[in-house]
Amino acid sequence: MSHLKLSKIKKLLIFLVLLAVLVLISIMTHACFGTFSPSKKIPADATSDFALLAEAWNTVQKVYVDRSVLKPRQLIYGAISGMVDSLGDTGHSTFLTPEMIKEQQKVIEGRYKGVGIEIRMEKGRTIIVAPLDGSPAQKAGLRSGEFITAVDGKNVIGLHLIQIVKLISGPAGTRVTLTILDPATNLTKDIMLIRASITEENVRWKYLADSGIVQLRIASFSNGVTNDLGEALKKIRQRKTRGIILDLRDDPGGLLEEAVGCTSLFLKEGNVLLEKNAAGKIRPIPVKHERESTQILLVVLVNEGTASAAEIMAGAIQDAGRAKLVGTKTFGTGTVLGQFSLSDGSALMLAVEEWLTPKGRSIWHKGITPDIDVRLPAGIRPLFPTEETKLSQAKLQASGDSQLLTAVKLFSEEK
Repeated sequence: MSHLKLSKIKKLLIFLVLLAVLVLISIMTHACFGTFSPSKKIPADATSDFALLAEAWNTVQKVYVDRSVLKPRQLIYGAISGMVDSLGDTGHSTFLTPEMIKEQQKVIEGRYKGVGIEIRMEKGRTIIVAPLDGSPAQKAGLRSGEFITAVDGKNVIGLHLIQIVKLISGPAGTRVTLTILDPATNLTKDIMLIRASITEENVRWKYLADSGIVQLRIASFSNGVTNDLGEALKKIRQRKTRGIILDLRDDPGGLLEEAVGCTSLFLKEGNVLLEKNAAGKIRPIPVKHERESTQILLVVLVNEGTASAAEIMAGAIQDAGRAKLVGTKTFGTGTVLGQFSLSDGSALMLAVEEWLTPKGRSIWHKGITPDIDVRLPAGIRPLFPTEETKLSQAKLQASGDSQLLTAVKLFSEEK
């Protein structure tokens, strides 16, 4: 065989080896990128389901009569929203478009500085979790459990929560009219509110008449509330106090770490809650011992506006046998939300951990059931601590706050 032919064969072999190496590198690179982007792969066991989605997509694209609304991104967003909604975590886990995320960043403060209400979604309707202390909403008599059906005459049924918050929010001094549905009577009413800048005082307390009983309210579990509560308890311990009525009614919750800190001021030991992740692994969150806990006699008030971190505190105190809970079943918020950004700037807000009471009771969708069920009479609002140091016996009785009066009675029954 000639030297020329051998040279050609050698070159061909080198080419084939290089080609094989390139193919191998390509395969390895594909595998490597596949490892880092599993979210874009169709799972092997879900191929038929994705094919079903494609069938529906193609059918809509082919036969739907109004061609102007056949926008691919809008259809995809609708499909993703439906997928998240099918989880059943209504008003909590959700899908946010890029525009919704921007609005969320703009109006998250406005929800509190506009009219002062915490709202959630329930079966497509906007439910009031709680009016905030001193807010226009509270002064106007809005109550936990009522529904907002329209804002300034615009029907909000079917809108996303962030869209509704944007409609309600606005500069201080401007007006907004909310149409409120009372589920108890199925009647609606229009309430005009003037937006305001609201500075919350999260811990307030006062003595009830000459009873030696303190009504101690936590309005929300925002940053610093543990320190505020600790200072209040320090002053209360310096006086002759028979007992404390811890008022968690219409408290929409807040920061987990503040719930742990506040609860630790009433419990000597044990856990404040249990956290369960998606794998079913449970992690106990113990009582902190940064401050001395108070052992003063205690009763806790709760209602349907008691949510999130406030439910953690109520459940922990109840499980420990530290105090009786008086009022109505709480709202039922018991999960930690995680935000997962998608490639186009949209995001999934998904429940990633569930909160359980120290005895393993689920709060999510179930709430905390009080030891003594007491409902307020129709038209009566909770009586919260105000600037006055004491509340006379006559004013207390005239308030009609049956939950607070029941708590006071419990102390009179103590030997």
